[in-house]
Amino acid sequence: MLLTHLIVLLLCSTKRSCSSVLHQLAELLWTQFRNAFWTLDESNLDSDSTGCRRAWDLTDVICRMLQLGLPGPPPSQEMWNLDVCRKIYSRARSSERYQSAALRKVQRFRFAVVADQSRWDPPWLWQHQISWKENSHLPEDFDWLVDYLSDACLNDHETASDILVLLSSMRVSCSPAKQPLYIEQLIACMGSSMPPHLRHAALCAAHSSREVLASIDVVDDADIVLTKFSPAILTAVCPQPGATSTDGGPDCFFHPDRDLYYLELIFALARNSHWRSHLHCQIDRAIRMIAACCESPEPHAFYLAGIFLRMTSEQVSATSLSSITDKQWWDILRKAWWSAFLIMNNTHCIEFLPVLVGRTKKYLCIASKDDLEQLIRRIDRLIVGVEARELPEQIDGVGVAVKELRGIANDMLAKFSS
Repeated sequence: MLLTHLIVLLLCSTKRSCSSVLHQLAELLWTQFRNAFWTLDESNLDSDSTGCRRAWDLTDVICRMLQLGLPGPPPSQEMWNLDVCRKIYSRARSSERYQSAALRKVQRFRFAVVADQSRWDPPWLWQHQISWKENSHLPEDFDWLVDYLSDACLNDHETASDILVLLSSMRVSCSPAKQPLYIEQLIACMGSSMPPHLRHAALCAAHSSREVLASIDVVDDADIVLTKFSPAILTAVCPQPGATSTDGGPDCFFHPDRDLYYLELIFALARNSHWRSHLHCQIDRAIRMIAACCESPEPHAFYLAGIFLRMTSEQVSATSLSSITDKQWWDILRKAWWSAFLIMNNTHCIEFLPVLVGRTKKYLCIASKDDLEQLIRRIDRLIVGVEARELPEQIDGVGVAVKELRGIANDMLAKFSS
């Protein structure tokens, strides 16, 4: 360990004149740090073993490097043991000898998920998955990450983004006790003043927790979830209402992956009647999305139809929804059936089908012969999928409703031929 400290002194003395050597030696220290902690587990983090002492000594040296402005950690493609990450964070919060900011950088090194900066590119954010070593944890095991997010949200956007990406990609959440703080931090991270990668990471995290959020009826603190969360979702995808942006920018009007997450989240929340009156701020943007959703091969139109139909019972949204023309309604419904087979693994989407059937009947009169032929083919494919599933008793009648729509469409098609 003395040798390692001497290396740091050497790095300090050669900082201005030997940048290439500096980077090589710094990389060597980071490698030692990574290897030392990879061999640890929760059972020996606090032990007095040689390996544990070496790991913590390396942490001290790495912090000293960071405080002196020496090269930071290289990106890592590996994900690390959750318990070890928690222990480093605990050390950062209680450390008196070194600045906690330096230890947070060490922690973030262990959160690095790719080998370059592509994690800030929109395609990566929406499509990646992360695996942890021995991922068998309880919700309470992630509570420290909520505290970490609270610490990092305002002044360390990169770390906050990494935490949100981690939670969303693992499809995990915190304990009920930490849920209010977690939701509060999601709202803060989706604020219009936050950088795009943080807002979008928060949207991903909210999407992964959408069923938990949709189950909330009333909460304390002036219903912070119901009153503040929906506007925050809107600023996550549209930070400056009315502003234009380039098609390729992170805040472009329509991004297929981002807006699929957005629509799935709103669709889930709209299932709960307590949420609907708080979702009216989404309606105008959703209406502007109609054309783009109808052109998408993904189920954007299905979720869009679900949002509109669930919100029609809310008086606050009646004015905006009345602006949707009959042609737009038919385009949405037709495309919703076109992509409905893609959502067969989602029980909440299947239980919505009878509602979709009811509205489709209303607009079948404007369907062309080609529309009817395509609708029948899509329904036939959907019926096969529905009948292959063991549905809960409360939605067991979905197949009957869909077959009724197919029968009506067949009758109307026959009239075209007669």
